[in-house]
Amino acid sequence: MGEFCGCPGSSMQDLREKEASSGSQEGKRPSELRQWPIQLHLIMPTAPYYEGADVLLAADCTAFAFGDFHKDHLKGKSIAIACPKLDDGQDVYIEKIASWFDDAKINTLTVMIMEVPCCRGIVHIATQALSKAKRKVPVKVVVVGIKGDVLSEEWA
Repeated sequence: MGEFCGCPGSSMQDLREKEASSGSQEGKRPSELRQWPIQLHLIMPTAPYYEGADVLLAADCTAFAFGDFHKDHLKGKSIAIACPKLDDGQDVYIEKIASWFDDAKINTLTVMIMEVPCCRGIVHIATQALSKAKRKVPVKVVVVGIKGDVLSEEWA
């Protein structure tokens, strides 16, 4: 089940069942990751964990810059990550995001980017996908500063 690109790490895994076991060792915060893979090139947009979900499309650097990324932004969401500066084949990204809107019928899309200019490319890709899609889905853009603070959060 899922796309297989020759690497066992690319096989689809639904981790939502682990949510039920919220008990963790004292002082340790559990991961909020609900699925694997997470790289936009590797995801299958119609995977079960995207169906009707609130989806977070995050620039690669955001989770490293924002200390409470899991707790404040990933919790309860399905995710994909991408880098508009380094990733090739961004036309595929538009198709996958449009498939989230129309086929997986996602509930919302949050696009989390860094404040650096090249990161705006992910917002552009998401808006291109939205204009191509039949369904209109609310899209929120969250901009993270390089010092780890949220600079803005607005619905597109």
